[in-house]
Amino acid sequence: MALEHRQTAPVYAVQHALRVLESVDTHRHGVSAEQLAREIGVPVAYLSQLLTMLQRERYLGFLPGGGYVLGETLVLLGAANHDEALAEKLRTILVELRDEVGAAVYFSRYDDGEVRIIDFADGPNAPKVNEWVDFRSAAHASAVGKCLLSQLDHNSRLEHLSRHRPARLTSRTEIDDRALLTKLERQPASVPTLDLQEYAVGTVCAAIPVTIGKTVACLALSMPLAQAHRLKPAVDTLNERAAPVLLSMSI
Repeated sequence: MALEHRQTAPVYAVQHALRVLESVDTHRHGVSAEQLAREIGVPVAYLSQLLTMLQRERYLGFLPGGGYVLGETLVLLGAANHDEALAEKLRTILVELRDEVGAAVYFSRYDDGEVRIIDFADGPNAPKVNEWVDFRSAAHASAVGKCLLSQLDHNSRLEHLSRHRPARLTSRTEIDDRALLTKLERQPASVPTLDLQEYAVGTVCAAIPVTIGKTVACLALSMPLAQAHRLKPAVDTLNERAAPVLLSMSI
């Protein structure tokens, strides 16, 4: 199942977005898109898409007389209750993504040597994966786990597998250490990590890295096997909408 996409796009979008916010912050009375394009050095056509995203996520506001200013999300994320504001922002993004892709959506990190599901959004028409085996012990089988492990170095992967020995969860689960390590080593950043009934029978999943700096994280989605034909377009949408998650992590 070919699901290649350009993973670098959200990262570049976030880099430009941060520069936009820095530039807007220097213009207390608002600044036009044309002026921002000159200051940042990107075409206005590209910048307009970025400005639309920043307005939608409320990082920017637009004055009635014209000109962009910093928005309420940036103010909230910079406040004393940053962690609470970030969690609320992430939750909002996940719910929007769930509705867009029509599948359960997850945000996960690799913290202190463990796979952690930080938050997820599911619903009646977007059921989440039945966690019948603790995700921390199933990184070798889940899309989330494999995506996170693929971002680690070789020794860190070895150390993880030494603590969480691969177990056969379904007939499709890979449990050979050498085969697992080879697949993780060769996993391109431009290709989503897949779980095609490796963790749970009847469920397919995909995950993409959403990492800036030293934080190892990913966005993932899951859907019933009967909907597997929707997996590629759903992952494409997930990738296109990854920028807001990356941006909130960067501020």
